[in-house]
Amino acid sequence: MGSSNHLKRLAMPRSWPLPRKTTIWVTRPAPGAHSLDLCMPINLVIRDVLGLAHSTREVRHILHNGLAKVDGRICKDTRRGVGLMDVLSLGDVHYRCVLDHNGRLRYRQISAAEAEWKICRIESKSTIKGGKTQLNLNDGRNILVDDAAEYSSGGSLKLALPSQEILEHIKFSEGVRCYLIGGAHVGGFANMTSYDVKRSSMPNEVQFEEFGTVATNVFAVGDATLPNTEVVE
Repeated sequence: MGSSNHLKRLAMPRSWPLPRKTTIWVTRPAPGAHSLDLCMPINLVIRDVLGLAHSTREVRHILHNGLAKVDGRICKDTRRGVGLMDVLSLGDVHYRCVLDHNGRLRYRQISAAEAEWKICRIESKSTIKGGKTQLNLNDGRNILVDDAAEYSSGGSLKLALPSQEILEHIKFSEGVRCYLIGGAHVGGFANMTSYDVKRSSMPNEVQFEEFGTVATNVFAVGDATLPNTEVVE
């Protein structure tokens, strides 16, 4: 039985842009904010995807010298997952994690200005002690807000990094520009025409001009600029 720190390459998610028949094992990301199929451990990103190191030992040297940041905070764990919309900074070079049109995770280079923010989807909201409202975001963050009625599940927040200050609230409503993170149109952009809430066990659906999909495949981004999601080998 293999180590919990590793995963067999043949069993790794299809979203990982790695060859399957080179070695037996591959690093498993540490449990965290992102699901297994929407993130990769920083060790693999630096070594195998970006090609900036030849071995895990070189990656450890980069991390232990404080040269790598995830969402503006120094990372020293080689198994730390870097997932959808996360910003990876290596020195003065910055990358954002997106999905291409094949549903594979890509780490595209972005400018220093773009590295100062990220977009997070509101998964749910809850009331905590003191009557305050807490927004639970897709990357594990929890943000406290004053006006509970202003925010709803499915909407997005544009956050400053690393302060987590809310720069913009992107409402999940008709006309908003959306990024598709699942389904046949993964990696593409479309403007929402309607949001259908099902009063049953069926998933809620979002309609666009030429197609529709379930709400979990939709990420509202508004006017935010995301890096190229085309397949570039």
